Amino acid sequence: MDGSFTEATRIPLWDPERDDTLVCRQVRQETHDVKTFVFSGREPRAFRFYPGQFMTFELPVEGMIQRCYTLSGSAARPYRVEITVKRVPGGPGSNWLHDHMAPGREIAVSGPMGEFTTDATAEQKLLFLSAGSGITPMMSMARTACDLGAPADLAFVHAARSPSDMIYRQELSLLAQRNHGLKLALVSGTAPASDAWAGFTGRLSLPMLQLIAPDFAERKIFCCGPAPFMEGVRAMLAEARYDMETYYEESFDFGAETAGSFEGEPEAAPEVSGQTFRISFVKSGKVVECGPGMTVLSAAREAGLRPLSSCQRGICGTCKTRLVSGDVEMAHGGGIRQREIDQGKILACCSHPLNDIEIDL
Repeated sequence: MDGSFTEATRIPLWDPERDDTLVCRQVRQETHDVKTFVFSGREPRAFRFYPGQFMTFELPVEGMIQRCYTLSGSAARPYRVEITVKRVPGGPGSNWLHDHMAPGREIAVSGPMGEFTTDATAEQKLLFLSAGSGITPMMSMARTACDLGAPADLAFVHAARSPSDMIYRQELSLLAQRNHGLKLALVSGTAPASDAWAGFTGRLSLPMLQLIAPDFAERKIFCCGPAPFMEGVRAMLAEARYDMETYYEESFDFGAETAGSFEGEPEAAPEVSGQTFRISFVKSGKVVECGPGMTVLSAAREAGLRPLSSCQRGICGTCKTRLVSGDVEMAHGGGIRQREIDQGKILACCSHPLNDIEIDL
Protein backbone atom coordinates (compact mmCIF):
# COMPACT_ATOMS: atom_id res chain seq x y z
CA MET A 1 0.00 0.00 0.00
CA ASP A 2 1.26 3.49 -0.83
CA GLY A 3 -0.65 5.16 2.02
CA SER A 4 -2.75 7.34 -0.28
CA PHE A 5 -6.47 7.92 0.30
CA THR A 6 -9.10 7.04 -2.26
CA GLU A 7 -12.12 9.23 -2.87
CA ALA A 8 -14.23 6.74 -0.90
CA THR A 9 -12.15 7.14 2.26
CA ARG A 10 -12.25 10.93 2.34
CA ILE A 11 -14.82 12.38 4.75
CA PRO A 12 -16.53 15.48 3.31
CA LEU A 13 -16.44 18.76 5.19
CA TRP A 14 -19.59 20.02 6.90
CA ASP A 15 -21.00 22.65 4.54
CA PRO A 16 -23.10 25.23 6.47
CA GLU A 17 -24.86 26.25 3.24
CA ARG A 18 -26.08 22.71 2.62
CA ASP A 19 -25.77 20.63 5.80
CA ASP A 20 -28.32 21.45 8.48
CA THR A 21 -29.03 18.32 10.54
CA LEU A 22 -27.09 16.88 13.47
CA VAL A 23 -27.67 13.56 15.22
CA CYS A 24 -27.18 13.28 18.97
CA ARG A 25 -24.62 10.58 19.76
CA GLN A 26 -24.07 10.98 23.51
CA VAL A 27 -25.37 12.88 26.55
CA ARG A 28 -23.12 13.47 29.57
CA GLN A 29 -24.13 14.82 32.98
CA GLU A 30 -21.54 17.45 33.94
CA THR A 31 -23.11 18.81 37.16
CA HIS A 32 -26.53 18.52 38.81
CA ASP A 33 -28.01 21.00 36.28
CA VAL A 34 -25.56 20.94 33.36
CA LYS A 35 -25.38 18.43 30.51
CA THR A 36 -23.12 18.04 27.48
CA PHE A 37 -24.69 16.91 24.20
CA VAL A 38 -22.43 15.35 21.57
CA PHE A 39 -23.46 15.44 17.91
CA SER A 40 -22.25 14.36 14.49
CA GLY A 41 -23.72 14.55 10.99
CA ARG A 42 -26.26 12.11 9.58
CA GLU A 43 -23.50 11.00 7.25
CA PRO A 44 -19.81 11.29 8.26
CA ARG A 45 -18.74 14.94 8.13
CA ALA A 46 -15.63 16.81 9.22
CA PHE A 47 -16.47 20.04 11.06
CA ARG A 48 -14.26 23.07 10.57
CA PHE A 49 -14.74 25.73 13.24
CA TYR A 50 -12.73 28.09 15.39
CA PRO A 51 -12.73 27.40 19.14
CA GLY A 52 -15.22 29.75 20.77
CA GLN A 53 -17.70 29.76 17.86
CA PHE A 54 -21.34 28.74 18.24
CA MET A 55 -24.15 27.05 16.32
CA THR A 56 -27.81 28.03 16.23
CA PHE A 57 -30.20 25.19 17.12
CA GLU A 58 -33.85 24.99 16.06
CA LEU A 59 -35.80 23.51 18.97
CA PRO A 60 -39.40 22.21 18.66
CA VAL A 61 -40.72 24.33 21.52
CA GLU A 62 -43.73 26.66 21.27
CA GLY A 63 -43.84 25.83 17.56
CA MET A 64 -40.15 26.44 16.92
CA ILE A 65 -37.54 28.52 18.70
CA GLN A 66 -33.88 29.16 17.93
CA ARG A 67 -31.09 29.16 20.48
CA CYS A 68 -27.35 29.79 20.12
CA TYR A 69 -25.01 27.43 21.96
CA THR A 70 -21.23 27.61 22.00
CA LEU A 71 -19.34 24.58 20.72
CA SER A 72 -17.53 23.46 23.85
CA GLY A 73 -15.43 20.68 22.32
CA SER A 74 -12.01 20.82 20.73
CA ALA A 75 -11.78 22.17 17.20
CA ALA A 76 -8.92 19.71 16.70
CA ARG A 77 -11.39 16.80 16.87
CA PRO A 78 -13.30 17.44 13.66
CA TYR A 79 -15.75 14.56 13.43
CA ARG A 80 -18.14 15.66 16.15
CA VAL A 81 -19.34 18.81 17.89
CA GLU A 82 -20.67 19.25 21.39
CA ILE A 83 -22.51 21.85 23.43
CA THR A 84 -22.73 22.14 27.21
CA VAL A 85 -26.03 23.53 28.47
CA LYS A 86 -27.18 24.61 31.92
CA ARG A 87 -30.84 24.04 32.76
CA VAL A 88 -32.35 27.51 33.27
CA PRO A 89 -35.50 27.63 35.43
CA GLY A 90 -38.34 28.46 33.07
CA GLY A 91 -36.04 28.45 30.06
CA PRO A 92 -37.80 26.65 27.19
CA GLY A 93 -34.64 25.83 25.20
CA SER A 94 -32.43 24.44 27.95
CA ASN A 95 -35.29 22.52 29.56
CA TRP A 96 -36.26 20.92 26.25
CA LEU A 97 -32.68 19.79 25.64
CA HIS A 98 -32.33 18.38 29.16
CA ASP A 99 -35.67 16.59 29.03
CA HIS A 100 -35.86 15.38 25.43
CA MET A 101 -32.47 15.31 23.69
CA ALA A 102 -31.15 11.74 23.60
CA PRO A 103 -28.82 9.62 21.45
CA GLY A 104 -30.32 9.08 18.01
CA ARG A 105 -32.46 12.22 18.01
CA GLU A 106 -31.97 14.66 15.13
CA ILE A 107 -31.88 18.44 15.40
CA ALA A 108 -31.76 21.22 12.80
CA VAL A 109 -28.86 23.67 13.09
CA SER A 110 -27.02 26.45 11.30
CA GLY A 111 -23.39 27.51 11.60
CA PRO A 112 -20.76 27.33 12.98
CA MET A 113 -20.25 31.08 13.27
CA GLY A 114 -18.97 33.74 15.66
CA GLU A 115 -15.94 35.97 16.21
CA PHE A 116 -15.02 35.24 19.85
CA THR A 117 -11.91 33.12 19.34
CA THR A 118 -8.17 33.01 19.80
CA ASP A 119 -5.20 30.70 19.25
CA ALA A 120 -3.97 29.68 22.70
CA THR A 121 -0.92 28.00 21.16
CA ALA A 122 0.41 31.31 19.81
CA GLU A 123 3.34 33.01 21.51
CA GLN A 124 1.24 35.42 23.53
CA LYS A 125 0.13 35.70 27.13
CA LEU A 126 -3.58 35.07 27.64
CA LEU A 127 -5.99 35.34 30.54
CA PHE A 128 -9.39 33.61 30.46
CA LEU A 129 -12.02 34.85 32.94
CA SER A 130 -15.24 32.84 32.97
CA ALA A 131 -18.19 32.18 35.25
CA GLY A 132 -20.98 29.62 35.12
CA SER A 133 -21.91 28.54 31.60
CA GLY A 134 -19.53 31.19 30.26
CA ILE A 135 -16.79 28.61 30.52
CA THR A 136 -17.84 26.89 27.28
CA PRO A 137 -15.97 29.03 24.69
CA MET A 138 -12.88 29.14 26.93
CA MET A 139 -13.02 25.37 27.35
CA SER A 140 -13.12 24.92 23.58
CA MET A 141 -10.06 27.17 23.22
CA ALA A 142 -8.18 25.37 26.01
CA ARG A 143 -9.06 21.88 24.76
CA THR A 144 -8.02 22.81 21.23
CA ALA A 145 -4.69 24.22 22.41
CA CYS A 146 -3.96 21.11 24.48
CA ASP A 147 -4.84 18.82 21.56
CA LEU A 148 -2.51 20.78 19.26
CA GLY A 149 0.45 20.70 21.62
CA ALA A 150 0.05 22.96 24.61
CA PRO A 151 -1.08 26.47 25.48
CA ALA A 152 1.84 28.90 25.23
CA ASP A 153 1.05 30.92 28.37
CA LEU A 154 -2.56 30.72 29.50
CA ALA A 155 -3.95 31.73 32.90
CA PHE A 156 -7.46 30.26 33.18
CA VAL A 157 -9.72 31.59 35.95
CA HIS A 158 -13.18 30.10 36.37
CA ALA A 159 -15.78 31.10 38.95
CA ALA A 160 -18.87 29.21 40.11
CA ARG A 161 -21.42 29.48 42.91
CA SER A 162 -20.13 26.37 44.69
CA PRO A 163 -17.74 23.45 44.07
CA SER A 164 -20.68 21.30 42.93
CA ASP A 165 -21.48 23.91 40.24
CA MET A 166 -17.93 23.85 38.86
CA ILE A 167 -18.30 22.64 35.25
CA TYR A 168 -15.39 20.51 33.93
CA ARG A 169 -13.69 20.64 37.35
CA GLN A 170 -11.84 17.32 37.04
CA GLU A 171 -10.95 17.75 33.37
CA LEU A 172 -9.57 21.25 33.95
CA SER A 173 -7.35 19.98 36.76
CA LEU A 174 -6.10 17.17 34.54
CA LEU A 175 -5.38 19.53 31.63
CA ALA A 176 -3.41 21.81 33.96
CA GLN A 177 -1.39 18.86 35.28
CA ARG A 178 -0.48 17.73 31.75
CA ASN A 179 0.15 21.14 30.17
CA HIS A 180 2.66 23.37 31.91
CA GLY A 181 1.60 26.41 29.88
CA LEU A 182 -1.88 26.26 31.45
CA LYS A 183 -2.20 27.85 34.90
CA LEU A 184 -5.58 27.12 36.47
CA ALA A 185 -7.39 28.97 39.28
CA LEU A 186 -10.90 27.95 40.37
CA VAL A 187 -13.02 30.36 42.41
CA SER A 188 -16.05 29.19 44.39
CA GLY A 189 -18.55 31.62 45.84
CA THR A 190 -19.04 29.30 48.81
CA ALA A 191 -17.05 26.39 50.20
CA PRO A 192 -19.26 23.91 52.11
CA ALA A 193 -17.52 21.91 54.81
CA SER A 194 -18.67 18.74 53.03
CA ASP A 195 -16.39 19.53 50.06
CA ALA A 196 -12.62 19.40 50.39
CA TRP A 197 -12.23 22.70 48.53
CA ALA A 198 -8.66 23.86 47.98
CA GLY A 199 -9.33 26.69 45.53
CA PHE A 200 -10.20 30.35 46.03
CA THR A 201 -13.40 31.30 47.86
CA GLY A 202 -15.58 34.38 47.43
CA ARG A 203 -16.07 36.82 44.59
CA LEU A 204 -13.36 37.39 42.02
CA SER A 205 -11.67 40.65 43.06
CA LEU A 206 -8.69 42.71 41.99
CA PRO A 207 -6.49 41.53 44.92
CA MET A 208 -7.43 37.94 44.07
CA LEU A 209 -6.62 38.47 40.39
CA GLN A 210 -3.29 40.07 41.27
CA LEU A 211 -2.48 36.97 43.34
CA ILE A 212 -3.54 34.55 40.58
CA ALA A 213 -1.95 36.41 37.65
CA PRO A 214 0.36 39.22 38.83
CA ASP A 215 1.16 40.02 35.19
CA PHE A 216 -2.49 40.27 34.07
CA ALA A 217 -1.85 43.77 32.68
CA GLU A 218 0.45 42.17 30.08
CA ARG A 219 -2.11 39.59 29.00
CA LYS A 220 -4.85 39.60 26.37
CA ILE A 221 -8.07 38.95 28.29
CA PHE A 222 -11.10 36.94 27.17
CA CYS A 223 -14.16 37.11 29.41
CA CYS A 224 -17.48 35.26 29.31
CA GLY A 225 -20.26 34.75 31.83
CA PRO A 226 -23.45 36.26 33.24
CA ALA A 227 -23.84 40.01 32.77
CA PRO A 228 -23.17 40.91 36.47
CA PHE A 229 -19.92 38.94 36.39
CA MET A 230 -18.69 40.73 33.28
CA GLU A 231 -19.73 44.11 34.65
CA GLY A 232 -17.65 43.34 37.74
CA VAL A 233 -14.67 42.31 35.61
CA ARG A 234 -14.83 45.52 33.57
CA ALA A 235 -15.01 47.62 36.75
CA MET A 236 -12.10 45.71 38.26
CA LEU A 237 -9.96 46.20 35.16
CA ALA A 238 -10.87 49.90 34.99
CA GLU A 239 -9.71 50.27 38.60
CA ALA A 240 -6.42 48.65 37.61
CA ARG A 241 -6.17 50.89 34.51
CA TYR A 242 -5.95 47.88 32.25
CA ASP A 243 -5.71 48.63 28.51
CA MET A 244 -9.20 47.61 27.31
CA GLU A 245 -7.95 47.48 23.71
CA THR A 246 -6.83 43.93 24.54
CA TYR A 247 -10.04 42.91 26.35
CA TYR A 248 -12.66 40.75 24.59
CA GLU A 249 -15.94 39.41 25.85
CA GLU A 250 -18.81 37.20 24.73
CA SER A 251 -21.91 38.55 26.35
CA PHE A 252 -24.78 36.17 25.80
CA ASP A 253 -27.05 36.57 28.80
CA PHE A 254 -26.93 33.02 30.15
CA GLY A 255 -29.57 33.73 32.75
CA ALA A 256 -32.26 34.92 30.34
CA GLU A 257 -32.79 32.59 27.43
CA THR A 258 -35.27 34.88 25.73
CA ALA A 259 -33.09 37.96 25.73
CA GLY A 260 -29.51 36.92 25.13
CA SER A 261 -27.35 39.52 23.43
CA PHE A 262 -23.84 40.23 22.27
CA GLU A 263 -21.97 43.25 23.56
CA GLY A 264 -21.65 45.95 20.96
CA GLU A 265 -23.80 48.06 18.72
CA PRO A 266 -25.76 46.75 15.71
CA GLU A 267 -24.22 47.24 12.32
CA ALA A 268 -24.81 50.66 10.79
CA ALA A 269 -27.99 50.90 8.76
CA PRO A 270 -27.57 50.96 4.99
CA GLU A 271 -28.44 54.06 3.05
CA VAL A 272 -32.22 54.18 2.77
CA SER A 273 -34.77 56.70 1.60
CA GLY A 274 -36.39 59.14 4.01
CA GLN A 275 -39.74 57.40 3.60
CA THR A 276 -41.72 55.76 6.38
CA PHE A 277 -43.14 52.31 5.63
CA ARG A 278 -45.83 50.25 7.27
CA ILE A 279 -44.94 46.90 8.81
CA SER A 280 -47.81 44.50 9.48
CA PHE A 281 -47.10 41.62 11.87
CA VAL A 282 -49.40 38.87 10.64
CA LYS A 283 -49.66 36.56 13.68
CA SER A 284 -50.09 39.30 16.30
CA GLY A 285 -52.18 41.64 14.15
CA LYS A 286 -49.95 44.57 15.13
CA VAL A 287 -49.13 47.35 12.65
CA VAL A 288 -46.36 49.89 13.11
CA GLU A 289 -44.82 52.68 11.08
CA CYS A 290 -41.12 52.05 10.40
CA GLY A 291 -39.08 55.23 10.03
CA PRO A 292 -35.84 55.68 8.05
CA GLY A 293 -33.02 53.49 9.31
CA MET A 294 -35.22 51.36 11.59
CA THR A 295 -34.82 47.60 11.41
CA VAL A 296 -37.68 45.14 11.42
CA LEU A 297 -36.56 44.05 14.89
CA SER A 298 -36.68 47.57 16.34
CA ALA A 299 -40.08 48.12 14.73
CA ALA A 300 -41.36 44.88 16.26
CA ARG A 301 -40.23 46.00 19.69
CA GLU A 302 -41.90 49.36 19.15
CA ALA A 303 -45.11 47.44 18.45
CA GLY A 304 -44.77 45.73 21.82
CA LEU A 305 -43.55 42.41 20.45
CA ARG A 306 -40.60 40.54 21.96
CA PRO A 307 -39.13 38.45 19.11
CA LEU A 308 -36.09 36.39 20.01
CA SER A 309 -32.77 38.02 19.17
CA SER A 310 -29.17 37.73 20.28
CA CYS A 311 -26.36 39.36 18.31
CA GLN A 312 -28.29 42.17 16.54
CA ARG A 313 -25.61 41.99 13.82
CA GLY A 314 -26.99 39.31 11.50
CA ILE A 315 -24.57 36.69 12.79
CA CYS A 316 -26.41 34.25 15.05
CA GLY A 317 -29.67 33.70 13.15
CA THR A 318 -31.82 33.81 16.31
CA CYS A 319 -34.22 36.46 14.90
CA LYS A 320 -34.91 34.56 11.67
CA THR A 321 -38.48 35.03 10.47
CA ARG A 322 -40.53 34.90 7.24
CA LEU A 323 -41.18 37.87 5.00
CA VAL A 324 -44.79 37.37 3.86
CA SER A 325 -44.85 40.25 1.39
CA GLY A 326 -42.82 43.31 0.43
CA ASP A 327 -39.10 43.90 0.11
CA VAL A 328 -36.26 44.52 2.56
CA GLU A 329 -32.59 45.33 2.38
CA MET A 330 -30.66 42.86 4.55
CA ALA A 331 -26.98 43.26 5.44
CA HIS A 332 -26.37 40.04 7.36
CA GLY A 333 -23.14 38.62 8.76
CA GLY A 334 -23.61 34.96 7.87
CA GLY A 335 -26.53 34.07 10.11
CA ILE A 336 -28.79 32.99 7.25
CA ARG A 337 -28.26 30.66 4.28
CA GLN A 338 -28.90 31.70 0.70
CA ARG A 339 -31.49 28.96 0.29
CA GLU A 340 -33.35 30.34 3.31
CA ILE A 341 -33.31 33.78 1.74
CA ASP A 342 -34.68 32.20 -1.45
CA GLN A 343 -37.49 30.70 0.68
CA GLY A 344 -38.47 34.19 1.88
CA LYS A 345 -36.77 34.21 5.27
CA ILE A 346 -34.99 37.25 6.71
CA LEU A 347 -33.07 38.26 9.82
CA ALA A 348 -35.15 40.90 11.57
CA CYS A 349 -32.16 42.53 13.28
CA CYS A 350 -30.46 43.64 10.05
CA SER A 351 -33.39 44.04 7.64
CA HIS A 352 -34.71 47.47 6.61
CA PRO A 353 -38.03 47.83 4.72
CA LEU A 354 -37.91 49.15 1.18
CA ASN A 355 -41.72 49.40 0.99
CA ASP A 356 -44.74 48.29 3.05
CA ILE A 357 -44.11 44.75 4.27
CA GLU A 358 -45.79 41.88 6.14
CA ILE A 359 -43.86 39.79 8.64
CA ASP A 360 -44.78 36.37 10.07
CA LEU A 361 -44.69 37.50 13.72
